[in-house]
Amino acid sequence: MKVIVLDNAVEISKEAAEIIIKQVNKNRGSVIGFATGASPVETYKRIIESYEKGEVSLKHITTFNLDEYVGLSRENVNSYYYFMKDNLFGKTDVDFQKVNFLSGQAENIEEECARYSAKIRESGGIDIQILGIGTNGHIGFNEPGDNFADGPFAVKLTQSTIDANSKYFEAVGDKMPEYALTMGIGDIMRAKRIILIATGKSKAEAIKKLVEGEVTPSCPASILKLHGDVTVFVDKESASLLGDR
Repeated sequence: MKVIVLDNAVEISKEAAEIIIKQVNKNRGSVIGFATGASPVETYKRIIESYEKGEVSLKHITTFNLDEYVGLSRENVNSYYYFMKDNLFGKTDVDFQKVNFLSGQAENIEEECARYSAKIRESGGIDIQILGIGTNGHIGFNEPGDNFADGPFAVKLTQSTIDANSKYFEAVGDKMPEYALTMGIGDIMRAKRIILIATGKSKAEAIKKLVEGEVTPSCPASILKLHGDVTVFVDKESASLLGDR
């Protein structure tokens, strides 16, 4: 696992976006796993800038997102589908027929998770998976627990996750869902390459556990140490608890 400490989110975005752009330019049919939340936003801005300059096209890529809230339609401003459309897909030439999401409104959750898992396999697997990390060490919505889940599943969100994300729902007068659908750890680990982005002091403890702690489902991100190609981009604040680097 390679850990790269940079000054801030803007500097991180340059490095992370360049990896994705190089992958897409090398193989225009690349399969990219995207993440939501604040961590990758600057990276998505950088990709949009490159698209507008004619340096990259996303027209032929296939996308898979990590997770979605249970009960939210794609049109809900707090759905992750809406987030991706607003922060990347709708500002590039992404083919929405090749955009894949878990459905938060699926009538049968088990069937929906099986469908998504099969779709990832049919695509040939994810070439690059982008990740953020929660303050409790979650990746996707794989919350701390007793084991690592393999495929997609429904998860009851922890209070720390609800506390961190509820502000977005309160801003529009909605109550945050207590459940989400997420790729499992197995889905994430089967990606050929993984990029994790973390910024801010609130992520410092999680980053310390990821980089310096033992592999344990109590810190889901810690399993990334067992993957053969992981790059962790952190700013100085999120890296503040790490040993000398």
